[in-house]
Amino acid sequence: MKRPAEQDHAQWEARLVELALRKVLAAYREHNAALFSGQLKTPQIRWVETDRLWGAWKSTDRTLELSLRLLDRPWGDLIEVLKHEMAHQYVSEVLHIDGSEGPHGPSFHRVCVERGIDARTAGDPESADVDASSERDHVLLKRVQQLFSLAQSDNPHEAEAAMKAAQRLMLKYNLEAAVDSAKAGYSFRHLGQPTGRRMAWQRVLGNILSEHFFVDVIIVPVYRPQVAKGGSVLEACGTPSNLEIAAYVHDFLEINALSLWERHRKKEGAKGAGVKNSFLYGVMKGFSDKLQAESKRQRQEGLIYAGDPQLHNYLRARHPYVRSVGGGARIRPDAFSAGHAAGGRIVLHRGVSTGQSGGPVRLLGSGGRT
Repeated sequence: MKRPAEQDHAQWEARLVELALRKVLAAYREHNAALFSGQLKTPQIRWVETDRLWGAWKSTDRTLELSLRLLDRPWGDLIEVLKHEMAHQYVSEVLHIDGSEGPHGPSFHRVCVERGIDARTAGDPESADVDASSERDHVLLKRVQQLFSLAQSDNPHEAEAAMKAAQRLMLKYNLEAAVDSAKAGYSFRHLGQPTGRRMAWQRVLGNILSEHFFVDVIIVPVYRPQVAKGGSVLEACGTPSNLEIAAYVHDFLEINALSLWERHRKKEGAKGAGVKNSFLYGVMKGFSDKLQAESKRQRQEGLIYAGDPQLHNYLRARHPYVRSVGGGARIRPDAFSAGHAAGGRIVLHRGVSTGQSGGPVRLLGSGGRT
């Protein structure tokens, strides 16, 4: 949506806020149907200027308030705050729980757990709380960080060995967690920036995380209020430690794949979106095949991870109507082959310093809701 040259800036900003509110209302109706069986009656939803809270449910005048600050954050954060306040509305108007339990009492927590909603009263609404996770998780993250640092070795054999050791460590950790049910609780994280169209190589990247890094990943629709356009983003669900690693791996692979493309483009004089996407698709497939080979060796040793049913249930609670969709890709064989070879040489290490959004990529690296 383009801003008309003659339109006053303040009017334009007001228009964007108005359009965003329409999307919030649509999201309210969608989640009411999906998560609350349509039992909620649409309240007045309004923006408020506050630095104290992300959102609030006011039962006295049936108003759901959202902080305008949310429009400067990823859309997934806003939606999580919206669902949090909808849970308050459900407790108030459907379960008819009075104030005796307090605003975040057992009924509220049960409603959130059953629907995979973030029940926390403070902190960023989308991020897994790694700092509050178990000591065991911190030990895992620290050890993986150390192995990724070792994987920076100039000796390719030492680097490969360190990456494989990290994979094996994550596998054994999750196998042990599955046996003794030592879960830190599930959460979610949106990875990368929203895009209007998700390319085949980005879908393969999501599959890599799902198949090898102990998270469940799906593509979710989002809205970009700053430009009044829709899009989609990867959502990963898992334990805080697994989400931390998966988020790091996502940014590492994306940054390195794009860097490899730039190198290939300059060396070979390659150009065009089709060639670029074929090369990047090859990079992701090459790295995926490398991980598959290592997983095969681990299975031969008896290290077989059958998945986490509780995690699948958590994702289904968050997204009851999730469905699989296919998607083909027109591949340029030469570009794919070059990318595949380059992807097979990627070694995960601690070399990434900035994420796609320009901020730091964490590996161990305010606001509230009423």
